[in-house]
Amino acid sequence: MDVLASPPEASFVVFGDSGYIPSYEQFDDDDVPMRTLGEYLAVEAEEWLERNPSLDGFTPTPWTFESALGSFVPASGMYPVAWAMDDYCSTWGCDFAAMVGDNIYPDGATLGADGISDARRFRQMLDQPFGRLGEGVADFRIYAMLGNHDWRISREAALAQMAYLQQHPKFEMPDLFYRVSPPGLEDQLELFVIDTEMLLAGAAVHKDNLDEEGREFRTGEMEEWDPHIRAQTDAERNMVPWLEDALASSSAKWKIVIGHHALWSGGGSKFEKARSLRELYLPILCRHADAYFSGDDHVLEAYTDGCEGIDGARPEPLPVFVSGAASKYRPLHPGFMARQAEANPQIRNLWSKGATWGFMHARTDGDTLIVRLLTTPGDSSGRPVLEAEFSFPHRSAAAAD
Repeated sequence: MDVLASPPEASFVVFGDSGYIPSYEQFDDDDVPMRTLGEYLAVEAEEWLERNPSLDGFTPTPWTFESALGSFVPASGMYPVAWAMDDYCSTWGCDFAAMVGDNIYPDGATLGADGISDARRFRQMLDQPFGRLGEGVADFRIYAMLGNHDWRISREAALAQMAYLQQHPKFEMPDLFYRVSPPGLEDQLELFVIDTEMLLAGAAVHKDNLDEEGREFRTGEMEEWDPHIRAQTDAERNMVPWLEDALASSSAKWKIVIGHHALWSGGGSKFEKARSLRELYLPILCRHADAYFSGDDHVLEAYTDGCEGIDGARPEPLPVFVSGAASKYRPLHPGFMARQAEANPQIRNLWSKGATWGFMHARTDGDTLIVRLLTTPGDSSGRPVLEAEFSFPHRSAAAAD
């Protein structure tokens, strides 16, 4: 009698907001260079105190002196995170990676408008740090998307980055939003990649405002987006119904949705965008998805959303992750986090860490999704450090019943 082989298990890393190189930054006219380390640390402390009640636990971003700016500036975690992922994957094994946007700071591709060629940007922020990730693994791919910084200049510039990713042998980005099963995992796992910046450009989004206690308030001011970011085709205008149709029609066991912007996060400066996106597609995720991974907020976090009151939601909570710490630091905002939890009893914050560099690793094991949250030290050693691990049940199984 033939013995049927069990389906292959999936193993992958998720990293976001990776494309920061200090020399590419530009000061505004009113910016004052920080010529001493003391000046730099004072600014870091001030930004910490905007989110924290005291300097207890103060963790400044590692620094470097950038001669092009004549100033101390935050160092980049791009290479330390790339090295840490390479180290981790060489030990534990990774079938693919997901790069969740803001791949090029500060303004994405520019088509050379700022005197710097995009070929140089693509080489220094995409190929050099990540082009060797997964080396030795057949058909290894880094599935990519665009974030808000990647959209900054023009649609043509955004599409130029996508064209580069399409021709690179390691990256894959067939469109601005898409579905894909990694090679060898066709029946096991499918990714559903959405462009959340485009979705936000077509939505009504209030500007974030907090009082000194971390309470949200609105002034009536609304966010604005350049016209080139807004949906321009019927397919783009129908991205949300496309997502539900794609998830509902998928025969893959595991259905993982990836977007740049977080649905829940604790930084205290992204909550209005998150609220607008939850209105757009959280019910779809609650009905069909096994997990949602994002970046944008420069922290590492794991939540579950109970999906209470959503018609057709699976009985298990939805795992929701933020992996936006691949090159930039951001402190958490404890006061905001406490009030967010009080106002939204359907969510559970499993683990959060700010002011760090890091990434996530996920793998399937039978009917369980196991997610690890990893950091790498600020000494730029590129050493992966396991911070937390959580297991989640297979949610979408009941969708076929």
